[in-house]
Order: sequence, then structure tokens, then C-alpha cells
Amino acid sequence: MTEQLRDFRHALPLELLRAREAAMARFRPMLREHGLTEQQWRVIRTLAHEDNIDAGELASRSILLAPSLTRILQFLEKEELIQRKPDTRDQRRSLLSLTPKGQDVFENVGPDSERCYVDIETEFGKDRLEDLYQLLAAFYTTLGRNLPEPGKNRSPGVRID
Repeated sequence: MTEQLRDFRHALPLELLRAREAAMARFRPMLREHGLTEQQWRVIRTLAHEDNIDAGELASRSILLAPSLTRILQFLEKEELIQRKPDTRDQRRSLLSLTPKGQDVFENVGPDSERCYVDIETEFGKDRLEDLYQLLAAFYTTLGRNLPEPGKNRSPGVRID
């Protein structure tokens, strides 16, 4: 006898995807106006806060798979928004950072991004949004303890970007 599946409205992965899409619908038009994809913005935003990190750490912090990150880095380098330099402690590694042009992009997009957050806070409620952040952090901290780092040992076809 097969067990009954929970109601479709309570399919957690689908609800999380719906929530992500609802949030990204607020950010995508703004990013398009700046000529950026959400993945490019995640990389720029990460490097604005974590200067001189290697690609593995960048993939982990920006929740991108390595092949996607490689393409994004190639584009951002071509646009002179990021730079690579050898790690002085380990010549096999490269460290990534924003160029002055990349920092300018961050500073230009940042206020528009913040306006999206203010709109979400206004509509959803600042306290409720803070509660959501805390619940999500507890959720992925609890359930994600034994998961591989982003970009490592994932099933083919699983994309986070």
C-alpha cells in the first residue's frame, strides 16, 4: 500500500521555488535595467563584500555551480568588472576581486537593489521579513548540515542559478 502524499499546496520544494520567484520578480527588472543577470549580480555583490577569494569560495558564497560561475567570470572579466591575480601563497590558485569599474557597478546597482528590499518590507512587513530570514537560516542550517558544498557532488541537471 502506498502512502498518501501530502497536499500539493504543501510541497515544500515547490513553495520555496514560488517564494524565490516572487522575490526575484521584484529584482529582475531592476537588474535588466543595469544590464545584469541575477547570477552576475550575485557574483558582483559577493565580491563587493568578500574581496580576494578563490573561485571555489566564490561559488559557495554566491550559490553557483562551478560551470555557471566559470561562464559568468569570463563575461565579467571581459567587461573588466573583475580581475584575477595569483595567490601569493599558492601559485596554483587565483584570487578574484572587483575592479574599480566593478566597484562602480556595485555602487550604482546597490541603491536600486535596496529600493527593492524597501518595497518588499513595505508590502510584506519588516518584522515578518526578519522572521522569514531567521526561519530560513534555521531551516537550511538544520537540514543542510550534511549537504555537499554548492557545485560539488550534485546530481546532473540540478541547478541553483
